[in-house]
Amino acid sequence: MNGARSVIDTNVLVYADAGDEPARQRQALDLILAHREAGTGVVSTQVLQEFVNVALRKLRLPAPLIRERLAVYSRFDVVPASPALIEAALDLHVLRGVSFYDALIAQAAVVSGCEVLLSEDFQTGTSLGGVRVVNPFA
Repeated sequence: MNGARSVIDTNVLVYADAGDEPARQRQALDLILAHREAGTGVVSTQVLQEFVNVALRKLRLPAPLIRERLAVYSRFDVVPASPALIEAALDLHVLRGVSFYDALIAQAAVVSGCEVLLSEDFQTGTSLGGVRVVNPFA
């Protein structure tokens, strides 16, 4: 995982601001920092949208703080949701039974040349389109 180009899922970004789970918060912050410094972090526009939604509704973060976080996360490579990405995600959903939104994140990993998808929402060790799923909190 270290040094591998990796898509960072929403749950990692959320844990970075979730003070109610200090151990996971520390792990998430360390992971984000390491990938930022190494230039190996990737996020999708969907991950950024999901983060903002959770930050507003669950974490109740103020909008200026969310903007600060977005400024940091936009320094990663950002994969936009294109029609081709959406279609490929639909195919992955149909072929592998992955939820459509998870398939979008997995396809973002594939098209951006990632080796790893960092998430607790997928089965660890699974390979989706050649991308290995790793739960950074396991």
